[in-house]
Amino acid sequence: MFYYIIALFVIALDQLTKFLIVKKMELGESIEVIENFLYITSHRNRGAAWGILQGQMWFFYIITVIVIIGIVYYIQKAAKGKMLLGISLGLMLGGAIGNFIDRVLRKEVVDFVNTYIFSYDFPVFNIADSALVVGVAMLMIQMLLEERALKKEKSHGENGTHHS
Repeated sequence: MFYYIIALFVIALDQLTKFLIVKKMELGESIEVIENFLYITSHRNRGAAWGILQGQMWFFYIITVIVIIGIVYYIQKAAKGKMLLGISLGLMLGGAIGNFIDRVLRKEVVDFVNTYIFSYDFPVFNIADSALVVGVAMLMIQMLLEERALKKEKSHGENGTHHS
């Protein structure tokens, strides 16, 4: 249940921030937060990350529904007792649903976080995108930790130090 609350929090924060951007800013308008680093910029995206697959809404609908079903399945089956895994899946679920809502209701995704990293103008993104990236990073950490634990367990068994 906790992991679904994380997803709901991400969805609510994502949709609130997008609503404020749409209502309070003109498309293309930018507000400096930290000079040469962080700006709030009203932007729209009809594709995926970096604007790829522009206008392929049905593709995104189908893929997102499959991803959401998969994440819910893994929350139910694999996240029990694995906090890091559950949180990562909750973040990914919230992010996927947040952008899905935009694609269904607006036919485009509202982006607004505009960063410059070492003078590189990083693609504009939103809260849902951030939750997805953090969730995937946490999932990768979980997988590495599980792999390390398996190797450790296997090496103890091979050395005869493991007792059942």
